Amino acid sequence: MEIRDGFRTVGSLLTHLEIPSSNLNSLIDPSAEFPMRVSLSFANKMKKADPTDPLFLQVIPQLQEKISSQGFKLDSVGDLDAVKTKGLIQKYNGRVLLLMTGACAIHCRYCFRRHFPYEEYKLTSSSKDQLISIIENDPTIEEVIFSGGDPLLLSNDQLFDWIKILKNTKNIKRLRIHSRLTTVLPSRFDSGLLEVLSFFQMGDRKTILVNHINHPNEIDETVKFVFSQLKKADITLLNQSVLLHQINDQMSILKLLSEKLFQAGALPYYLHLLDRTMGTHHFEVDEKEALKIHSQLAANLPGYLVPKLVREIQGQPYKVMISSPSETPTAQI
Repeated sequence: MEIRDGFRTVGSLLTHLEIPSSNLNSLIDPSAEFPMRVSLSFANKMKKADPTDPLFLQVIPQLQEKISSQGFKLDSVGDLDAVKTKGLIQKYNGRVLLLMTGACAIHCRYCFRRHFPYEEYKLTSSSKDQLISIIENDPTIEEVIFSGGDPLLLSNDQLFDWIKILKNTKNIKRLRIHSRLTTVLPSRFDSGLLEVLSFFQMGDRKTILVNHINHPNEIDETVKFVFSQLKKADITLLNQSVLLHQINDQMSILKLLSEKLFQAGALPYYLHLLDRTMGTHHFEVDEKEALKIHSQLAANLPGYLVPKLVREIQGQPYKVMISSPSETPTAQI
């Protein structure tokens, strides 16, 4: 499997990209506590010999991660307080999130769950019955979210077992899957997986795949092909991005990202302000600058291509929309 051919050490990735390590000794942490993991597919999209490549900067461990910064926490979004049983998180009415696995094909350095104790809280066979009972006995729950880690790293059989259960649960109308694999491991989307993902759909029941793509360079012909196959299977495609310093914090980059997503068949959904997780402060774009960028984006795109600028705040019953208090609402066509 391609994931085994990925990069687990800084040196191997730098060699692949033809970047001299001597140029980065003062910046890179070769022994980071949060281990490096990069898929071959994602690494092959990076520009050779360019240490400022925006995809490279998303995955390379930096010494800045060791610096403590005020307001940055281990559990930045209150996941642990929202655990209802092992493997199940509920923060918002009407939907629950299943922690299917702690594994990812790539370790994004800004990850809000980089400190999450998966071994203690991820879904297990022993917690399965209680979890299903919670979902079946609460008629207000209409949507189940597969998350992790990356849930699509589970086998087709494992995914099918869960989807079959949810399809037989009367109150569940939507299955939402959050994954980064369309861009970091597109080979995962074989015919078997496409069949599994479409199995839930019947009548008014829908499967939604929320992709996580931050930069237009992540979208190549392979990703476009995967999207086209998912669209043929009638999977709804959305995308959420994180606003990241020196990676995508320019209107022109985000505009191109929205356009490429739409051309490939996905709608921009959320543009997240950084979750303030310990070790990620160097990625943060402050709210004032984020509002400026988002306003420029809205002025240069039709409304349906402008992702909602949001922040997750612990204890709030929904994602908080970020907007200027002096902003005058205008209709978008």
